[in-house]
Amino acid sequence: MKWIGKRISFVDSDTKTTIVVTPENVGFYKAMIGAWFAMWAVIGITMIWAWNTFEMKPTMRDTLSIMFLIFMLFWAYYLIRVARMFFWLLYGSENIKLDKIALTIKTSIKGYGRARQYYLENIQKIRINVPKEGSFQATWENSPWIRGGERLEFDYMGKTVRFGRKLNEQESKQLFQLLTKKVEEQLKKRKKND
Repeated sequence: MKWIGKRISFVDSDTKTTIVVTPENVGFYKAMIGAWFAMWAVIGITMIWAWNTFEMKPTMRDTLSIMFLIFMLFWAYYLIRVARMFFWLLYGSENIKLDKIALTIKTSIKGYGRARQYYLENIQKIRINVPKEGSFQATWENSPWIRGGERLEFDYMGKTVRFGRKLNEQESKQLFQLLTKKVEEQLKKRKKND
């Protein structure tokens, strides 16, 4: 296994290249998001407990049930978002596999996730997309509660596919160089065999 920076590792063989990009390992962010997740869960559980424990007049319960439902939908949405971010920081990784047929990208948490396959002949223009330092986009994407901030992208059948979450500029360039080199090698091998 070889490393590019602190967060990107890869294993290279004749038939395929496997790359793993891990999230930033900042203990303060993990603690902050973990505390947020725990407090948000406690708020929702307390609301459910209070709703089912305290007695209200039937007319008041009918009036408040719509507000309670709206609050619980809002609560559930953010509980899922914060939980995904927290577990991403703890157990997440971006797994990229390149072989002679396709580039496969899987964003996984503890091995769970959906792999998407992109055939090499349909991939166009692999490029780096790093926002300007100090811009609103850079500030937003570098915030600890945002999972996004993909730094590499390519065009695939009319869509833009992005990956490489929160890589710095140097790591982005190194991953870009590795990927473009390996894609070219795989395409050459394929032409030789055809």
